[in-house]
Amino acid sequence: MILYVNGDSHAAAAEAVNPHCFAMDDGKLWHMGRAPHPDNAKVAWGTKLAALAKMNLQLHAESASSNARIIRTTQEYFKESKHTDVLAIIQWSTWEREEWFIDGEYYQVNASGIDIVPEDYQVRYKEYIAGIDWMAKTLEAHEQIWLMHEWLNDRDIKHIFFNGNNTFEDVINRYDWGTSYIDPYGSTTYNNWCLSQGYQTVTPTSYHFGADAHQAWARYLLKYIAQNKLI
Repeated sequence: MILYVNGDSHAAAAEAVNPHCFAMDDGKLWHMGRAPHPDNAKVAWGTKLAALAKMNLQLHAESASSNARIIRTTQEYFKESKHTDVLAIIQWSTWEREEWFIDGEYYQVNASGIDIVPEDYQVRYKEYIAGIDWMAKTLEAHEQIWLMHEWLNDRDIKHIFFNGNNTFEDVINRYDWGTSYIDPYGSTTYNNWCLSQGYQTVTPTSYHFGADAHQAWARYLLKYIAQNKLI
């Protein structure tokens, strides 16, 4: 059985065992681009879960990823894949992130103010940051993720969604996700769960967790899968 994993830095295990987010941050691995650093990928919760469940892993997570990128690359994978025995687990990124397609290249942008975009788009980037309506972005993400849920259901692809940092606690018009979403309208996120279990980020200024937290989350997911008979 295939375990397909997508998400942002939490799924890519950024900084888990070394300070790199992307493989290309390591000069020896520049050719790997924005893929997870191999040393971090080895301890990622997806890697650990695949080993525990005896599944073959497809890890498509990328640090700094927007939900638009997660949806796009997940759909591309399943349009091309011939596998029918598969479980997809998707960790959703923060609601404000966007994906811009510029001159044949995809850019992931967020409200940090430090993203690198072509010079011609720097004004647009500043306007994007200044104009973010958080509730509008939350509702937009809610609808996009629901459509992705239906897209996967239409193809009989078993899947589990969970939130990385943000929640839909403030959303009033709610959907029935069945067992496909872990606590969609509650406070459970990967970040909150790790902190509640006593795990700390790798440094006081980091958003990322170490190998021990990834192993624990893998066990949590395995229990969720077993309880809901998803494999």
